[in-house]
Amino acid sequence: MTRVLRCLALACLMLPGAAADAMAHAFPDHAAPAVGSTVHAPPAQVRIWFTEALEPAFSTIAVTDAAGKPVAKGKARLDPGNPKLLEIDLPALPPGTYHVAWRVISVDTHPTQGDFSFTVAP
Repeated sequence: MTRVLRCLALACLMLPGAAADAMAHAFPDHAAPAVGSTVHAPPAQVRIWFTEALEPAFSTIAVTDAAGKPVAKGKARLDPGNPKLLEIDLPALPPGTYHVAWRVISVDTHPTQGDFSFTVAP
């Protein structure tokens, strides 16, 4: 009986960790340019670091200008050395406000999405 109680107690201690792992999602940790920031030099890329590793085939970033016109060059890609870093190249951006929309699927298959803006100062 004591052995059964010990096993049951151990199982109960392990459940919260298993539940946290099962509910993991990739959320942004930080970005460059920073969310809501004003930059004085146009960035060459938008880079977003996430809290979980991403599935590259299902993870995207779109960057548009104030009129909603896409401005990014090429497709979003994972950094080869960091599966939590998604980036996309930008042309030389004129001053203005830009909108970044992202949608990712983490390696545990959970999708998340969001958006933010940044401004390039004149």
